[in-house]
This record gives sequence, structure tokens and C-alpha cells, in this order.
Amino acid sequence: MTKQWWKESVVYQIYPRSFNDSNGDGIGDIPGIIEKLDYLAELGIDVIWLSPVYDSPNDDNGYDIRDYQAIMDEFGTMEDFDQLLNEAHQRNLKIVMDLVVNHTSDEHAWFVESKSSKDNPKRDYYIWKEGKNGQPPTNWESAFSGSTWQYDEATEEYFLHIFSKKQPDLNWENQNVRKDVYDMMKWWLDKGIDGFRMDVINFISKDPEYPDGVVHEGKKYGDGSPYFMNGPRVHDYLHEMNREVLSNYDVMTVGEMPGVTPEEGKLYTAERRKELQMVFHFEHMDVDGGELGKWSLNGWKLADLKRILSKWQYELEEEGWNSLYWNNHDQPRVVSRFGNDKAYRKKSAKMLGTCLHMMKGTPYIYQGEELGMTNVAFETIDRYEDLESLNMYEERVNDFGDSIEEVMERIHHKGRDNARTPMQWSAEENGGFTTGTPWLGVNPNYKSINAEEALADPDSVFHYYQKLIQLRKSKETVVYGRFDLLLEDSEEVFAYTRTYGNEVLLVLCNFTGDEQEVHLGDIHQEGGEVILTNREGTIKDPSSLARMTLEPYEATVFSLRKNGGQESSTPVLPFT
Repeated sequence: MTKQWWKESVVYQIYPRSFNDSNGDGIGDIPGIIEKLDYLAELGIDVIWLSPVYDSPNDDNGYDIRDYQAIMDEFGTMEDFDQLLNEAHQRNLKIVMDLVVNHTSDEHAWFVESKSSKDNPKRDYYIWKEGKNGQPPTNWESAFSGSTWQYDEATEEYFLHIFSKKQPDLNWENQNVRKDVYDMMKWWLDKGIDGFRMDVINFISKDPEYPDGVVHEGKKYGDGSPYFMNGPRVHDYLHEMNREVLSNYDVMTVGEMPGVTPEEGKLYTAERRKELQMVFHFEHMDVDGGELGKWSLNGWKLADLKRILSKWQYELEEEGWNSLYWNNHDQPRVVSRFGNDKAYRKKSAKMLGTCLHMMKGTPYIYQGEELGMTNVAFETIDRYEDLESLNMYEERVNDFGDSIEEVMERIHHKGRDNARTPMQWSAEENGGFTTGTPWLGVNPNYKSINAEEALADPDSVFHYYQKLIQLRKSKETVVYGRFDLLLEDSEEVFAYTRTYGNEVLLVLCNFTGDEQEVHLGDIHQEGGEVILTNREGTIKDPSSLARMTLEPYEATVFSLRKNGGQESSTPVLPFT
């Protein structure tokens, strides 16, 4: 496995609408990002992943793109973007753009032409089908509720939209579509950007038969995902994209891939296959899902979370590469989900950061994660902006008769606006995000949780994340070491080792609010040195690791030496 800069990097995702507003209109913008580049440099990250800033009517917060080579007016100008790119590069920060090419906006020039008539040259840029007996071509359910098909009265056909009806899917079978997409990618790369995060890129190939999906209990529509996730030609398209575009630049690529398995992940990311470098899988994000998908409130078990994450670690050990994340713009805040956002907010946020960053792969930090920002619980649905949440609310309350209280609880736990509340910069009004009225309400806890407070507090989550990042830069074991899971069945402690050359790192993470005694068995070592901990008390004897008591939500990393300094091909610590 080759050493690469993107394996050694730490990525920070910016959701521009919610990051920093420079002009008081209540919406974050590119000049606002420029104002905070020194903050990001101080944190120590290497790469900024920028959620979409392209021209968009904003039906799905910028993931419905009207013009790939223009900037959304609310965010600024192309000159602002060029300045951002230049200022970031001056600070040794790279910029990765969001690439959204499974679909466009219905206001994109291509779609305007496509729907104008059946014989328009761009008709075949999108997926049009005739209905069946007055019904849509398939029974598939949209990711945002309702049918995936929208009827167009003018041409008497349906177009496919896996997401919003204002997000028609592109027809990747059409080689002219692919050429236009590749030309657009080259335009951005020639401008100097450093790579792409590719939105639902494993959806671009559909089953040409377009069969109906299974209708699961409690659902009105069929599950079409087997027919548009990891479709029959997706590897052909990504290999072609790599050959025509990506291989000509030294850039980072990561594909968002719902429904991807580790076996498929290797196919997408193995270096010899020349497709992508990393994938975002969602398996660990579904650990608390159920009959209502993400909206189920079934709780989760640590053993299940460990099983999923370690499976991906092992499967991609020799081929491929993992992306490591707890948070992004679509997920609830991790400290509220897997930690304790009340009594142990700071400590559990540090523990979760340790658990993630010490695994093998490239870690991603989502804005505010480094502050320990939490979920929000707005009381009424009219306080929310996210299309997915609004559609779910309407469907479950009106069509299924669920109680408003029950549906609001689901949104409080899982809604995407948890991640999208404005960044909390200070204790000033609106968290210092804007001098105007924010597009989405600020979490009321901004007065105690904000960047200004964190920078002033040596014990803050921010400064702990700094140490995590510095540790990655100082120890190749963190980047390239082999992963071995320990205490596999424990429902309280996530423990593993990383082994590289003569060094072994032991990572212990307590996922509970109680002390946990950890039995590590006979360790034939020379002892251990604590290299990172969020522990409040001292460890009495770090040279004796056979039995330890972990504090609530403790995370401690030890550096160990193998006996005789010899490389071993078997797990080095025979823990029980």
C-alpha cells in the first residue's frame, strides 16, 4: 500500500450556509469562510471539503445545481471563490469541492431543454419513461418521500428523481452527459482545486429493466435501491472518469455511497482498479435504524457499532482506504447520538474523537464537531428547514396518523437540521454567526458552547482535537498501522491496537457514564507510555496494563513496544 498525502491528511467539512456570515443577510458565505481560515489553520487540519457553493435555486440546500460553473449569489462571486482558493493555499490548506452529478436542478439549462420536447437533442440527458396504466413507470420511493417519478404534462412522460422532484437524475448511459460532466470537472481542477467529494456517486448507473421494488411494512412505495445503488455500469463510469480526468491531477477523491458493502468498497477504492480513493459508507450511521429507516428510535449497541467499523477496517486493510467520520451535513451531532451531551459533553466528545481518529483511514471533522456542538430540539415543525424532515413529518402525520409529539421526537434525534444550525463562534447574539436573522435558528446553547470559549479553555474539545491531529502528523502508526479489535463483545469499552513496525498503540474508549474495569490479560511488554488522554485523574502505573479502571467516557492512548523490537504478523496483545 503506497503512502499518499490524502491518507495522512485530516479533512474539515464546511457547510457554507451555516458557517460564517460576512454581510449580515443571515446566510453563511465565501467571504465568511475566508475570515475563518486562520481558525482552521490553528486547528491543524489539511483539507477543507466545501459543501456545494454552485448556483442553485436551493430546493435541497445547494445539492440541486442550476449551473456548475457559477457561484450561488447568496454565497458570493467567482472572484470570492478564487480568493478563498488562493488564501487557503497560502496557509497550506487544500480545497475539495462537492461534485453532484447524479442529478441536477430542474432549472439547469440541460433539463430546461430536455423537457421542452421529446425530440430535443438533450431529451436523453435525463431519464424519461412512459407510465404504466396511468401510474408511474415503477413504484420506487424517493429518498425524500413520495414517488421517484414526476409526470410532465407537456410531453406526457415521467422523469426520474431519486431525490426531490426538482432534482431530476442525469442519464449516464448518454456519453454526451459524461463528456460534459468530465469537461466541467477539468474546468474546476484547472482552476486549482484539490479534489472532489462525490455526492451519491454510486447511484449513477440504473438497472435498465427498471423493475418494481419490494413494498416493506409501513410503506406506501417500493424500495428501488437495489436497482439504482451500485448499478451494473457504475465501475465502468468511474474508471472512465479516472482515465479521462482524475488520473491527470494529484487530487483527493471520496465517493458518498449509501448501501455500499466492504466488498464493493474495495472495488471502488483499490489503487490497482483506478476508480476512487475512498468511499463514505453508511453502515455505522444505520446502527440505530429500523423499520422506519433512519427515523426509527430503536437505540443502538456498542458491540454492533464495533462490529461494523472493525469489519471495514479489516476488509480494506490491504486494498482500498477508509474514510472515517461521525458527522456530516446529513447526520445528527455525534455527541448527542453516541456520547452524553449533558453531564459529560466535553469528555464524551473527546472520547468519540479519539475512537475515530486513531483508526486506520482519513478522518473527517464536521464544522462544530471540534467544539462539541450538540443536537437542537426546536419545538415546532415550522422552525425546521430541511426538506427531508418536512416531507417525513407531512407523510407520517397526515398519511399514517402518527402523533405530532412522536414525529417531532424523531426529528430531534435524527433530522439533518441538527447538523445545519449555524456555527457557534461566540456568546454574542446568534452565536456570532450573523448580525442579521439567521436562515435557520441557532442552537440556544451557543452562550456556553462556542469557539471563543473553546479557544480560551486549554481543556476544551477544540484543543483536544488539535492534539489528535498533531498525533497523526507525528506518528506514522496512526496513519499506516494495522488495526486489531480487542474486547469484541464488550458493550461498554471500544478497545483496539494499531501496529506499525516496532510500535503498538493501544486505544481504550469507555462509551458509558460509569467506571469500567478492563481486563487486558497478560501483556508481555515493556510497559506503556500515555500519549493522549482525556482522563481527569492520573493513571497509577502505566507500566502495568493487565487490568485498568477507566473513568466515565475516558479515552486513553498508550504507546507500547513489542518484545525484542521484532515485527509480528499476529495480534500482539493476547487480551481477553
